[in-house]
Amino acid sequence: MRSSGVLHCDTQVTVPFFDVDSMNVVWHGHYVKYLEVARCALLDKIGHNYTAMLESGYAWPVIDLQLRYVRGAVFGQVLNVRASLVEWENRLKINYLISDVASGERLTRASTVQVAVDMASREMQLASPKVFTEAVERSLA
Repeated sequence: MRSSGVLHCDTQVTVPFFDVDSMNVVWHGHYVKYLEVARCALLDKIGHNYTAMLESGYAWPVIDLQLRYVRGAVFGQVLNVRASLVEWENRLKINYLISDVASGERLTRASTVQVAVDMASREMQLASPKVFTEAVERSLA
């Protein structure tokens, strides 16, 4: 069973023309962009977005990305992209659900894993920095 997470954020995306192929279906690589939009909204909700991460001295590269396509999205379709925080103490894991706004039909499931990297030493951290975990704890309170 897929974890729904402890905190989530929904973002709507309308599929633009430049994201579809000649068959009017969203090219598979563009879904990653939709995940990023939702992830940024979730990090804003937590109060520790990419700007705050950078200012705290840590980069958070994606080290794992999983996508499961159920049905292709098409030009003009309004999508809901839900980003759900699953793990944050040792790594940042977010589960995603992309669904059609009109019908609620599930189109895509995904997950990303990110780890903190100290920008000065370029070393991967074995635990999430305190500044990040405290931001998460504040948003859960």
